[in-house]
Amino acid sequence: MPLTEPYDDRTSPEEPVVGAPGTGEESTTTVEPEPTLPEPVRQRIVTLTAAVLPGLPADEVPVPLRRVAKFAPNRRARLGAPVIAAQLTADPLFRQRVTARVLADAGDLGAAVVEGTAPAAADPVEVAALAYLARPRGWRELIEASGEAVRAEADSAVVAELVREAEQRATRAEHDRAVARVEAEKLRDELARVREELGQLREEARQLARTLRETQARERKATELLATERGRAARAAADADAELRRARARLAEAEAAAGVARASAKEARSVDDARLWLLLETIGQAAVGLRRELALDPVDTLPADFVADAFADQPGAAPAGAATRARDTDDPARLDQLLALPRAHLVVDGYNVTKRGFGEMSLEQQRKRLITGLGGIAAQTGDEVTVVFDGAERIHGLPPAPRGVRVLFSRKGETADELIRRLVRAEPAGRPVVVVSSDREVADGVRRHGAYPLGADSLLRRLARS
Repeated sequence: MPLTEPYDDRTSPEEPVVGAPGTGEESTTTVEPEPTLPEPVRQRIVTLTAAVLPGLPADEVPVPLRRVAKFAPNRRARLGAPVIAAQLTADPLFRQRVTARVLADAGDLGAAVVEGTAPAAADPVEVAALAYLARPRGWRELIEASGEAVRAEADSAVVAELVREAEQRATRAEHDRAVARVEAEKLRDELARVREELGQLREEARQLARTLRETQARERKATELLATERGRAARAAADADAELRRARARLAEAEAAAGVARASAKEARSVDDARLWLLLETIGQAAVGLRRELALDPVDTLPADFVADAFADQPGAAPAGAATRARDTDDPARLDQLLALPRAHLVVDGYNVTKRGFGEMSLEQQRKRLITGLGGIAAQTGDEVTVVFDGAERIHGLPPAPRGVRVLFSRKGETADELIRRLVRAEPAGRPVVVVSSDREVADGVRRHGAYPLGADSLLRRLARS
């Protein structure tokens, strides 16, 4: 194919052309058509021209190629190929300048091509590209020989590829035949096994058919028995409905009687409460008089102090519970009545009260507010006051507690509820112990040991009144 197909620079047959230096074509000759170049030769010519293009002086580079000369080497041959080919064909002077530099770079091979000979070991594509640029005598024959060599090489490569593909197909066919033989053996074995299984399945089908017939016969008998039993069940259900109606009537009568009994018990309980309060007041006054008669000196250590020193730090066993001393009540004034009893001991579940009354504060502010309020109660009543907190939130640097208020924290692995129950069990029988907590489990636990459980709201209202 020509160097560039869309461009045709052939002049008239009578136009004189000056031959390249050293080619022997310096006389006036008639221009012949450009030869058809093999594609590898054309690409090599463009590559050689692109390589020497930046080395030419700027005034020797045609205007269309000046921008191409600034490209990177790999982009110059790829993007500027059409323009380079057109200039080589249309501008003989530019081609001579390029040829001079290409032949200088080619060395001995370039000199041999200029002389019209080419070494046998030389690359035919390189020889044809140099011959096209230098154009010595017989350069067309060199290009044609290069084209034939390229075509022969391509044909040889095609033949080699066909031979290789044929060998691969033969190898695959042999492998497929071997695989097919193995698969055929497997299929024959599988067919024999399937036939054997088919015989077994047929035998099993005959046995299942016999079993099905026997089962259907038993089902018919069971259906008849079921119909008989349904009749009996219907009669039994009717009898049961009648008995249920009678039982509901008796239940309604029993509920009415229970309501009357509950009303009577409530009335009797109110009377017992009044009697118990009268008894407690009498015992309290008697205890005050007895203490004066016996002239008992006050003690420095109280029972709760032993719990604070021992049980708050080392969880352990506690004495057996005392007899029941109090009962639960929802009366807001009950706290004042209980604190008025002689030598009363007020035990407070700290966080249970603070989180219910002022939970929006921080834990430090909650503790400070509760302890300060309990200090006021201790000062007003003279009673012993103990407040218990869970130790998990304990902080160092707690301010001193007010006079008459004991502040305890439970140890690790122990809760404030357990410490409260130990405080109650440590008190002597007969001493009034008031436990303030809205925790139902705490209230039930201390009630069994004789303490008076009150809700957190009673203490919060008492503090608000102070």
